[in-house]
Amino acid sequence: MKDKLKSLAMFVDRKIAAIKFLFVLSVLIFIFFELGRIFKGMSWENIKGSIAGQSPAAMLLLAVLGFVAVIPMLTYDFVVVSFLPAKYSRKYILRSGWITNTFTNIAGFGGFLGATLRANFYNRSSTKKQVVFAISKVALFLLSGLSVCCLFALIALFGFGVGDQFEQYSIWLFGGALYFPALLLLTHFRDSSFFKDLSFKKEIILVLGSTLEWGAAAGFFLLVGAMMGLSVDYTAVFILYVIASIIGVISMVPGGLGSFDVFMLIGLTNLGILDETGVVWLLFFRIFYYILPFIVGIVLFIHDTGRKINTFLDGIPEAILRKTAHGILTLFLYASGIVMLLESTVPNFAFGNSLIVKLYPYTFFFLNQISSVVFAFLLIGVARGIESKVKRAYWLTLIVLAIGIVNTLWRSFSLGMVVFLFIIMMIVFLSRKELYRNHFAYSFGKACFDSVLFVGSFVLYSIVGAVNSPQYTIHHAVPDALFFPSERVWLSGFLGLVFAALIVLLIYRYLSLGDSFEDKSFPEKRVRAVLEKYAGNETSHLAFLRDKRIFFFQHEGEDKLFFMYRKKADKLIIMGEPVGDRSFLRIAIANLMQKADCAGYQLVFYEINSAMTLTLHDLGFDFIKTGEEGYVKLSDFTLSGKKQRAQRALMNKFERQGYRFALIKPPFAHEEIQELKKISDSWLDSQEEKGFSLGFFDEYYLNQAPIAVIRDAQGQVVAFASLMPSGSKKILSIDLMRHLKEAPSGIMDKIFISLFEYGKENGYEYFNMGMAPLSNVGRSEYSFIEERAAHLIYEYGYHFYGFQGLRSYKNKYVTKWHSKYTAYRKRNSVLITMLQLASVVNQHAATGQSKRALMIAHFFK
Repeated sequence: MKDKLKSLAMFVDRKIAAIKFLFVLSVLIFIFFELGRIFKGMSWENIKGSIAGQSPAAMLLLAVLGFVAVIPMLTYDFVVVSFLPAKYSRKYILRSGWITNTFTNIAGFGGFLGATLRANFYNRSSTKKQVVFAISKVALFLLSGLSVCCLFALIALFGFGVGDQFEQYSIWLFGGALYFPALLLLTHFRDSSFFKDLSFKKEIILVLGSTLEWGAAAGFFLLVGAMMGLSVDYTAVFILYVIASIIGVISMVPGGLGSFDVFMLIGLTNLGILDETGVVWLLFFRIFYYILPFIVGIVLFIHDTGRKINTFLDGIPEAILRKTAHGILTLFLYASGIVMLLESTVPNFAFGNSLIVKLYPYTFFFLNQISSVVFAFLLIGVARGIESKVKRAYWLTLIVLAIGIVNTLWRSFSLGMVVFLFIIMMIVFLSRKELYRNHFAYSFGKACFDSVLFVGSFVLYSIVGAVNSPQYTIHHAVPDALFFPSERVWLSGFLGLVFAALIVLLIYRYLSLGDSFEDKSFPEKRVRAVLEKYAGNETSHLAFLRDKRIFFFQHEGEDKLFFMYRKKADKLIIMGEPVGDRSFLRIAIANLMQKADCAGYQLVFYEINSAMTLTLHDLGFDFIKTGEEGYVKLSDFTLSGKKQRAQRALMNKFERQGYRFALIKPPFAHEEIQELKKISDSWLDSQEEKGFSLGFFDEYYLNQAPIAVIRDAQGQVVAFASLMPSGSKKILSIDLMRHLKEAPSGIMDKIFISLFEYGKENGYEYFNMGMAPLSNVGRSEYSFIEERAAHLIYEYGYHFYGFQGLRSYKNKYVTKWHSKYTAYRKRNSVLITMLQLASVVNQHAATGQSKRALMIAHFFK
């Protein structure tokens, strides 16, 4: 007999999976037929009416309380982590616990799913054995709360005589009630290392958590019935619920789905509840306790899994998702705004166009002409902020969309529209991290597009008003596309256009706040400190023109480098090479790029050398050659020989006529400045001075360096050239070089040659002759079209100074030419960049203007 029992046990052990499958299958077959019998006798119209009869407020309350009823389940996860060596944040445990418990609720598979999920969430810094043991200990207590509920149900059944119609099922209650005592005996009296760290406190927490879980679920089920206004003995329903839960657990069907429901429907019928009412009761219970929390769990799970995948793939998926959402949102805002604008300005044309008709249901609906026009412009305004990735646009967009959504759903509610608008709000949320810029900077292209859109709307609307006026319609037929409903509606729309334009201007002004590159006073002390410590370069002296802003790069609180720049639309035009410690060059450029990008600006580097051009190319810049800079090797310069015969004769002539070279040093007396100004005005001949890359006559600027002058026999200055210190004893350079109109021919050669000789005597190695703009740029038939077009723009941009002859003049002395480049961000239009650059280079000198004039210029820039 003993051997037979042993053989039977071994057979059952081998076939346990098949036995479980057959058992579950038989349960499912029973459920299928029983549900079929119940549903066959029900009135679906009554079910529909019962559902429709519930108030929205009651549904909202049930949704909230359904989430509250799930909360006690999170106790298990806090106990699981207490068994593990790793530490987890409260937020992480709550998120992981919600996912695990809502998934287990609806698809438990006998606890296997919950164990798998917890093993995945809590395996950090823990061995597989530690995780399995922790989960197994907690799993033992999952049904302890149901066992406690069985005890309460037995007390109500036999102690108070409630629900006596369910006495025949009391065996299930007795069986369930025995689970808790048996568990306590197992954990306290079995000598096992498995239960060694299971303290009495943890047991109490687990039992209380499980009791609250099952009690909250049962309580919520009873609450659903009460909210439906059902008159029934709720203590008896509680007993029925506990019995049905035990049967659901034993059936091993996920979530007790079907077995629990069938038993509840049968039991509720015995309590006088109609099948239709019982179905609605169970439906609400399943939706608010199981499905809605499960949906939130799915969202959290997708987010958690997506975060792990995103980390594994170095953030690429998240970046793609953000950029896609950002693109879709920008397109939606622009498309909606334009469609609404067309519908408001030319309604007949809009509704006669098949594409606009298809897009119209996916926009927003407003009651009148003014509100539609205003909202259309609002959408376009925030679209520009979103497209430009400005942080301030996020909440502004949410507010605008919320207004549109509320108004649209109030006017035309439909489930499809609700889903569509919900997706739009989700897209806004997903694109929020793409909005990182602190400031909105208008680019040339954006300004052109918006100008065409806004001005075009006003012009089109004015034309529509004109052709619909009585004076026109008397003599002409109005085209169908331009026909307007009434003159009053047109007038309200025109007022809406004016009002909307003001709102859009305010939006753009709001988005433009917080510019970290705003004009500031010239930081003279900081500039001098960098120049004194690290020396300058061929353009550093231009900082003292004060017509450019200064950006400092700091390391450990100390200024290391500075860049000179001027703003133009969405560009920062950087003048020359940065000045300072060149060992920080790459990191300083990256820092400037990052800060400029956050402020909505892009960088353009003007007149830079080959080495820096290659550095910028590695950082994502394209470049174009914009000229060459000539250097004279002073040790090789001589007036002797056949080549310099003309210059030698010229110098001898000036010597005989009494012209003398001198170097005067600052500070200069007022009389000296006035004498130099007279020469400068004569040379300018009423023309405006330029700035940025060239010096202009300014008393402060001239007082920063010595000035070379040529005096005639009477001692009057007839020409001068301001020196341009570079901080290097190797290179001598000049900036302003001017003479009286009546000065003798060749006076500039006298200055150059005199400076060459001065440089040789004072230990300089080279003389910088300055730029020959456009030298050898875009001349070849193989040059890019952009280079050839840029050459034309640049050439005509320099119309005043006439640089075409500069190279041939300087070539008399230059020993070697060094190429100079302009670098700009890839994917930027080289033509627009060169137009903006030419505009900056040809901009009139600003120093010396009144503060009022500067403020006006800043406002209209």
